[in-house]
Amino acid sequence: MTSPVDPAQSADTTPAGSAAAATITPDVAGALTRYRIIAYIVGVMLLLLVCLAMPLKYAADNPSAMNVIGPLHGFLYVIYLLGTLDLGRRVHWSLGKLVLIALAGTIPFLSFYAERKVTHELHPTS
Repeated sequence: MTSPVDPAQSADTTPAGSAAAATITPDVAGALTRYRIIAYIVGVMLLLLVCLAMPLKYAADNPSAMNVIGPLHGFLYVIYLLGTLDLGRRVHWSLGKLVLIALAGTIPFLSFYAERKVTHELHPTS
């Protein structure tokens, strides 16, 4: 199993838990990029679902947007879960943290916040 931190950085004098001193590996960088992309997509789809499709279905009695956006969001959320699991496995997140980040795709705007927190934690220069 590869470590998410570059071994050349282990001789640094900064604390071992300091994310600012860590250089992420290409595998972690790729997983982070995939996670960031799917987090934004799922966040936008959830906003479309809550702010467009649901009001159209219940207020205007027009379920056509819900019939498209609902299943699409569900499919993309499964991909979000896979991306979260992949990133969490590579950086060795605890089960609790993994579950919280996975649930971020179910609450409007929370996936954007979780993405920024994860990105700054793993890659502080972004």
